[in-house]
Amino acid sequence: MAKRRRPLRFSAMAMHTCSQVHHGQWRHPDDRHADFDDVRMWIKLARRLEEGLFDFLFFADVVGLYGAADGSYEVNAKEGLQFPNLDPAVLMAALAVNTEHLGLAYTSSTLQVHPFHFARQISTIDQMSGGRVAWNIVTGILEQAVRNFNFQEMTPRAERYKWAQEFCDVCYKLWEGSWEDGALLRDRAKGIFSDASKIHKIYHRGERYRVDGPHLTAPTPQRTPFLFQAGASRDGQAFAARNAEAVFLVPPTLEAAQASSREIRELAVAAGRRPEDILCFYGTAFVIGSTEDEARRKEKEFEEYMSIDGYVAQMLSAAGISARSYPPDTPLSQIETDVGSVGLLSWLKQSVHGREPVVADAAALLSGQRIVGTPETIADRFEELQNVGMDGIMVWNWRIPGCYDDFIDHVMPVLRKRGLAQTEYQAGTLRRKLTGNDYLNDRHQARKYRNAFGKQK
Repeated sequence: MAKRRRPLRFSAMAMHTCSQVHHGQWRHPDDRHADFDDVRMWIKLARRLEEGLFDFLFFADVVGLYGAADGSYEVNAKEGLQFPNLDPAVLMAALAVNTEHLGLAYTSSTLQVHPFHFARQISTIDQMSGGRVAWNIVTGILEQAVRNFNFQEMTPRAERYKWAQEFCDVCYKLWEGSWEDGALLRDRAKGIFSDASKIHKIYHRGERYRVDGPHLTAPTPQRTPFLFQAGASRDGQAFAARNAEAVFLVPPTLEAAQASSREIRELAVAAGRRPEDILCFYGTAFVIGSTEDEARRKEKEFEEYMSIDGYVAQMLSAAGISARSYPPDTPLSQIETDVGSVGLLSWLKQSVHGREPVVADAAALLSGQRIVGTPETIADRFEELQNVGMDGIMVWNWRIPGCYDDFIDHVMPVLRKRGLAQTEYQAGTLRRKLTGNDYLNDRHQARKYRNAFGKQK
């Protein structure tokens, strides 16, 4: 008898904007992306994902335009290329009170807000949701974004991650160390709401931040929200190895996926953690058909609506390259960047075989990150991905809600028969659902701040 596989985790990728990854699809009459500013659409989608037993609804975000800081944003406006967009943190509050089990992950850059404010904000949402919130930690890769936050140029990558670590440390001190267990009493008879002796200032003094505390929010069911990270550079991987509980990867091949998962886990072990302390999510889109021929016909229909201009603009500027600065036949070996995503450039180079990859291949990689076939074919691929170290799938959409409806209705039943998808939600917090514990384990560096401030004056 074949060994039963452990269930994979599933996350639906979205963004509070019109066109996130698969540009041009908003023009299709069945797509709802153009209604991104209608909260009812997102509530309906979240409930549908919960019906389908997805683990997360995961929101990407940017706080600037793709492209050169002083360049044209004509393509951005025309394509709706992550512009305009709305703040996903605000949307989380609406989704929190309209779902019961679905994890709610959102991206927030260490560039865009002070850690004291951020810690309070996400704790509020985590409390509202009963402990179902995750933070996707990013440092920001868009040149134009830094201009929106009082800087003139992008901080070098190593310095950005050093900054991000201090940002996280401030948050960890507030979440883990400011309030002891049992500090919140709500004791009507004695007239004591909170025990001041169990609430502590943190007195953080760092290179970038000075924060006294205490945290204005009492501990949530998770204390620290579940932690995602997506950096693929060496600095990003080292940061993830210390901080992340899950990483989001987009390697172009099974071999690259295996290498990426193995490397991040080796780094985690070197940081005093265990390989299983980090979940690896593989990001891709799907085209699903009842037969292989039907799937290929649907793929062609998706391709008819694709905007190549949108793909090129996103890929190159996310890699720290202005799409207008290089001709399409420019070899990638001639391009150097220290501001964007090194991982994207690396995966671009790995995706082309037998010739030197060029700038035009950028659009092909992003638009081509897909699995096409029957539900059974897709399930076979998932088994291969699990074999190379993937714990979950980040499901990109072409159109909403249709792509998620197809996945839930046709792929999930096949996965459940194979033991590759959960059949019910576990009760409790998001972290408990994923790891069996409400709080960070003792191997995470944030735990050193638990009960660390009680003797401070």
